[in-house]
Amino acid sequence: MKHKLIPAIVLLVVACAAAAWWFDAPRRLGWGGDGDQGFTLYGNVDIRQVQLGFRVSGRIAEMLVDEGDRVEAGQALARLDAQPYEDSVRAAEAQVASQQANLAKLKAGPREAEIAQARAVLVERNYDLANAEQALDRARQLRPSGAISQAALDQAQAAKDMASARVESAREALRLLEEGSREEDIAAALASLQAAEANLATAKTSLEDTELHAPAAGVILSRVREAGAIVSPSDVAYALSLNEPVWVRTYVSEPDLGRIHPGMEVEVTTDTAPQKPYRGRVGFISPVAEFTPKSVETPELRTDLVYRLRVVVNEPDTALRQGMPVSVRIPEETVRTSAVD
Repeated sequence: MKHKLIPAIVLLVVACAAAAWWFDAPRRLGWGGDGDQGFTLYGNVDIRQVQLGFRVSGRIAEMLVDEGDRVEAGQALARLDAQPYEDSVRAAEAQVASQQANLAKLKAGPREAEIAQARAVLVERNYDLANAEQALDRARQLRPSGAISQAALDQAQAAKDMASARVESAREALRLLEEGSREEDIAAALASLQAAEANLATAKTSLEDTELHAPAAGVILSRVREAGAIVSPSDVAYALSLNEPVWVRTYVSEPDLGRIHPGMEVEVTTDTAPQKPYRGRVGFISPVAEFTPKSVETPELRTDLVYRLRVVVNEPDTALRQGMPVSVRIPEETVRTSAVD
């Protein structure tokens, strides 16, 4: 009788072991254990932080938030002493005004009074030339009789030549005024104005950069500087943890790679609240294989090659904290749809 019971007991043990293996297969193979054969991956919420600092140097006048404060995009976080940059803006504005006036002057050309004055000068020079010519004629008539010396004749000739040159100079000056400003002078003045305007824009940008704003909504992790500190553009004032978008970094093994594609809808759950899944989608699949990092919690061997995925959570809340381990489950119908496609 005992010999007959031993084979039956062995058979029962084998049957129980087979049943245990069969029902435990979904967990060991990475499938969901809720009976719907959903494909499950394991990963962590990405750590996304920003080191914030001023783009200009100066003395910190105010630090407006502290560690742990929640901030919105565009919210002022700190301010520098803006007086030096305000002075630079005023100086740049004065330079722009000067260049604008110079350009307007060149475009307008000479005034009518200036042209009239140049014409009067030309008339005056012509009278001087006429007098010099008459003096030279008299000197030439008197020289043969010896009434004047040769030196006096030469002096009269020189006076006539100088008067003639002054007439030519006055005539050219009048012509320049009548022609107006050269195009090259106007172009040079315009370039100088544009350079002054660029300097003004730079000064205004530097003035705006004396106030530090949050680039996105998040939580202040650390406050590195205090009011009164002298900072340079390379110095960090705050460390900001970003709220959105929330990304989950997970990995899929090579045999299962064909079952996943970008845009696939998934569910993300945490150990804290597994009954409260978050909706998400696959946003990125790495084209390069790598060994499973040690930080990934997965039942598969760590030496297996895997591909990195980024899952974007649609409507995250404060319960999803950066670095938190999560499970990413793809429902059975989603896997079937992917396989059909």
